[in-house]
Amino acid sequence: MSEAELKAVADAADIIVNGYAFSVSEGCIRVLNLGSPSRAAVLSSTGEVLETSMDDIELSIVNDYFRRNRDFLAA
Repeated sequence: MSEAELKAVADAADIIVNGYAFSVSEGCIRVLNLGSPSRAAVLSSTGEVLETSMDDIELSIVNDYFRRNRDFLAA
C-alpha cells in the first residue's frame, strides 16, 4: 500500500486510535494498522471478528480499543 493510499485511509477513518484506523462501512467496522497495513480486521457492529489478518494478541488489542471507543463510531 502506497503512502498516498495510507493517507487516504487515515483521512477517511471515523477514528484513529493508537495507529489503528477504524472506519464504518456497510454496517461493519474496518480496522487497519496504519504502521503495518498488511494487518487488518473486519468487525461486526458488536465487535465480533468477521475477518482478520492480525494475530491473536493484536486482535485482542484492537478489540479493547473498539470497546473503549465504540461510542465514537456510528455503526
